[in-house]
Amino acid sequence: MRIDRLDVYYVAMPLIYPWRTAYGVDYDIHSVLVKLTSGAYEAWSESTCFFAPTYLNESAGSVFYHVSEVFGPHIIGREYETAAQLHERLQMFKGNSFAKAALEIGWWTLQSKITDTPLHRLLGGETRDVVAGADFGIQDSYDMLLGNIQQAVDAGFPRIKLKVAPGWDLDMLQVVCKTFPTMTFHIDCNSGYTLDDLPFFKAIDDLGLAFIEQPLHYADILDHAELAKRIQTPICLDESIVSAKAAEQAIRIGACKFINIKPGRIGGLTNALTVHDMAKDAGIPVWIGGMLESAVGAAICVELATLDNFTYPGDLFPSSRFYAQDLADPPLEFSDGHLFSPLTNGLPTPDPERLATQTVRSQTVSSVA
Repeated sequence: MRIDRLDVYYVAMPLIYPWRTAYGVDYDIHSVLVKLTSGAYEAWSESTCFFAPTYLNESAGSVFYHVSEVFGPHIIGREYETAAQLHERLQMFKGNSFAKAALEIGWWTLQSKITDTPLHRLLGGETRDVVAGADFGIQDSYDMLLGNIQQAVDAGFPRIKLKVAPGWDLDMLQVVCKTFPTMTFHIDCNSGYTLDDLPFFKAIDDLGLAFIEQPLHYADILDHAELAKRIQTPICLDESIVSAKAAEQAIRIGACKFINIKPGRIGGLTNALTVHDMAKDAGIPVWIGGMLESAVGAAICVELATLDNFTYPGDLFPSSRFYAQDLADPPLEFSDGHLFSPLTNGLPTPDPERLATQTVRSQTVSSVA
């Protein structure tokens, strides 16, 4: 496949309700959408890493810049028979996984369109439903949180993820676990703690959580291995897994018992497949993560999550969970209760009017040949 043109869009998508985590509050989700053109074929990708570099060291602004000014011109007008070839073409550049993913994922969606093959089949997945869990950020009150959890329980969600931060952690968890003693919970710390918080982690050992997601700084794989030795609750790594190499090292030193896979964070679907297989060989379950993408990016996550080692319910949401109207059509919806079905009739694409309304800036990169 020859990539002839890139249309790059920086968008700001207004949330129904602010998203609060250990690293701050987001009122809009800032994301980068890319339309890739190869001959008569067009396909879309999305890479979402928020307005500021709070989740990791990239932002939507940096992704837009690198895709439109650096990486895009570097890959345009060339033939790529495999995604691995495009991935290799970008390897001369350090870091910037989300920006690389915006292009690498686009190869896969283009290939899906050109070959008329569902994306999950290209990835080696199965045509099976994908199970989603329920997630709640930091809420205004315990009553609000408990009410939301009750709704999730009534809807039949198999597990619930709770965002925590210093001041919204132990007391809240004790109340929640006492109120819902048979529900499966895990917590997401978003790198908000250090080894000095060992008393907190020991205190929650008695709560029977499924695992603790990313308790420490994203670069502290060694500290995660140390924490894992000193507590009973398993550790899941998210922000720390920025590459296949990081995953290999984390597995080798015993830093985690679960791995969250986000295609953007890890540099694209090629790396995601590598980490999936590596974790499977090590007996470590993986689960799909989300960045509050539009239906464009969220649907790609559903397709990836059809692989067989995605065994823990994922961070996947219907479009209506966060957005009054999704930027893309068709919006992502549950097929049954808390299940998503893989897509066999093509992936969602942005609605032109909504895209125009939510675009902050855009740029085209085209081949001169």
